[in-house]
Amino acid sequence: MKKLYFIGFLISTVALSAQEKINTTNVVTVEGMVKNPVKFSLNDLKNHKVKQIDSCVIYNHLMEPRRTIRNIKGVLLKDILDKAGFDITMSKLLSEFYITCIASDNYKVVFSWNELFNSAIGNSVMIISEADGIKAEQLPDRIALLSASDRATGRRYVKGLQKIVVERVD
Repeated sequence: MKKLYFIGFLISTVALSAQEKINTTNVVTVEGMVKNPVKFSLNDLKNHKVKQIDSCVIYNHLMEPRRTIRNIKGVLLKDILDKAGFDITMSKLLSEFYITCIASDNYKVVFSWNELFNSAIGNSVMIISEADGIKAEQLPDRIALLSASDRATGRRYVKGLQKIVVERVD
C-alpha cells in the first residue's frame, strides 16, 4: 500500500513539474520594423477603441474544448500596429510583413500583414482588456492575445503577452 501511495505521489509530482507557469505581464512592447516603437500597459489600452465578443470557446489542436471565455472586451491588434506604423517605403511591401507575438514563456504565434489587415481574421485578433466580467489586471493571464475566429483557438491564444515583433520576409 505504501508503494502505491509513493507511486501516486511520484506521478503527481512529475505531472506538476512538467507544467510551465506563465509569468504575468504588465507591459507589452511593439518593436522591429516599425516607425514608432510602442510600449503599452493594460491601462494604456483604455485609450483605444474597444471591440466586444460575446464568447469564445478555446479549443486545443485536437479540437477538444478547453474552456469558454465570455463577455470578452479588447483592443484589436491591428489598431495597436497602426499606432506603431510600418517602416516601409512602398505600400506593396506590406504583403511581405509578418507579426510575431511572444509570451513571457517564449511561446510564439505569427500573423501575416494580409491576415490582419486584408481579411476578416484581423477583426477578431485582440488584446484582451476584460473577460468573464473581470478586468485584465485581475486575470491570471494578465495581458493576453486571442485570435477568436481561428478554429483551434488555443493555438494562437497568447497568455502573458510581452512582445510584438514586426519583421519582413527576406
